Amino acid sequence: MASDDALAQGQGRKRWFGGRGATRPTEQQGVESDMGPAEPPSKEMSVQTETAPDLQEADDIRVEPEMDLGPTLPAPAPEALASLRARGGEQSDEEVQLPLVISIANQKGGVGKTTTAVNLGAALAELEYRVLVIDLDPQGNATTGMGISHRNVEGSIYDVIMNDTPLDDCVEPTSVKNLFVCPATIDLAGAEIELATLEERETRLRTALGEIPAGVECVIIDCPPSLGLLTLNALTAATSMLIPTQCEYFALEGLSHLLYTHQLVRSRLNPKLEVAGILMTQFDTRTTLSWDVLHEVRRSHPAHVLNTLIPRNVRISEAPSHGKPVIQYDPTSSGAAAYRALAKELLER
Repeated sequence: MASDDALAQGQGRKRWFGGRGATRPTEQQGVESDMGPAEPPSKEMSVQTETAPDLQEADDIRVEPEMDLGPTLPAPAPEALASLRARGGEQSDEEVQLPLVISIANQKGGVGKTTTAVNLGAALAELEYRVLVIDLDPQGNATTGMGISHRNVEGSIYDVIMNDTPLDDCVEPTSVKNLFVCPATIDLAGAEIELATLEERETRLRTALGEIPAGVECVIIDCPPSLGLLTLNALTAATSMLIPTQCEYFALEGLSHLLYTHQLVRSRLNPKLEVAGILMTQFDTRTTLSWDVLHEVRRSHPAHVLNTLIPRNVRISEAPSHGKPVIQYDPTSSGAAAYRALAKELLER
């Protein structure tokens, strides 16, 4: 169960989120990190890739036409507008705006989906955005990574999807201010089979997100390492898809297939789904392999690769064992700096 300090953020269930705050201007400055020497060894690099002109200015990079991905946020559904008005009083349609919903997806395991979900959520919360992380992975690593025990939760995302439990009844506060989680339990492992027999099986999560707790400004969905019904639910409910990709060649094999799946979801289930970006993770500036993989992804998908690189950093790996995001575990580490830079880059995009 969450600590007393964490529970002190709210005043009982269904009152943790409070009212929706005013819109904040996007910060423009980047965040540098101490990732070590790049190539050549005498040069220093930051989390951003501006210091790699050989990759950005190479003459042989093939630039493909950028896809028309539509507007950033979809128009609110009528039932969602009614729900928001019921919680926040009379507002015009122009004043009501649904939160940004980001699905973090990749069918390959070990590429940093959960790590990105937890730490991106913490970085946005540090910028005073109200963030809800939905743990849609049956392994439940995002839940434990934020210090929540599977055994002590009253409800989970399984209850939301399968039993129509209100999302607000299954939200737990974390030790990070403005950061909340809808946990996963072992029950979610059987959801793929149970969903197969239900009507509208691809849109169960989207229906549940029509009742997002008041005050939430960003929802981050941690997807399982597959392209099954749980991931399909996440992509159908999302406004954008973030794709973490490990800087190894095996991680590249399914990237094109995942982008093809994105196009199928856009054409059949969610026409507003956009690609927030391809995030290169576990980047080691000392190895030729990391630079080669980065160059190949930029050559193949020039419109989608993010400037921010997530370094291979031991502090990022240590943080989950303490039930904390790296932003809280070691705020001065290069890993924390990288996720702060990622949050700002996504807000700018």
